Amino acid sequence: MVIKKTCIVIIAISIAAATSILAQEEITGLKIIENVYNRPTGKDVQADLTMSLINSRGDQRVREIKQFSKDFDKMEKKIMFFISPADVRNTSFMSWSYDEEGKDDDQWIYLPALKKVKRISSDSKSDYFMGSDFTYDDLGDRHPTEDLHKLLREEDVNGEACYVVESIPEDEDYMYSKTVTWIIKDKWIGLKKEFFDEDDELLKVLAVKKYEKINEYWIILHTEMHNIQRDHTTKMEQKNVEIDGGIADNKFTERMMRRGLK
Repeated sequence: MVIKKTCIVIIAISIAAATSILAQEEITGLKIIENVYNRPTGKDVQADLTMSLINSRGDQRVREIKQFSKDFDKMEKKIMFFISPADVRNTSFMSWSYDEEGKDDDQWIYLPALKKVKRISSDSKSDYFMGSDFTYDDLGDRHPTEDLHKLLREEDVNGEACYVVESIPEDEDYMYSKTVTWIIKDKWIGLKKEFFDEDDELLKVLAVKKYEKINEYWIILHTEMHNIQRDHTTKMEQKNVEIDGGIADNKFTERMMRRGLK
């Protein structure tokens, strides 16, 4: 009887250990990034956005923007309109991100001085957007399959338990050699992200400063992108966020880019 009980205990421990190992194996870098990519944020969102550009001397330029986004069948569309200051007023930017693997985002910018909508070419995706530290590519939604993801470790950041995932692009000519992202386990928010240049040197760091739950969705409200190499920072702060308020489909068109906010 003792032998039988001992065997049962050993079997039970073995099963528990195997189950624990199996559970750990299910958490992969790819799965984590997919959870971030698929985190629900509502059918549509509109908000006021403040973009602050801060140079190495601490000089600051502030831009006020109104932005809209909406989920469509197999894609997400975003559009933003610059309200102030005067030198960028009525500039608009639009991006369509597709769920389909391997399909690049479509992006356009309207410059009122030229009275022309310009399509952002693939070669221009590495250009910085409106003097900020975000490239055009950063503003899109990168599909998880475009990179190879590796779970490096787990660690706490600002009291949040995070996965740390390294992502290396499949395309060897991509502007970043890799990124490393700290992702909150139970919220699937990228709390911090490091970008490395083509020489594998740290280029810039994106940090989420504020996020909260609005209408049952976790929404990022304040981010800061610090370009280490040129000591320049871009702050993005959202306010007056409205989720599922209803945005017309025709808001996301070239005609609307030219028309602006009326």
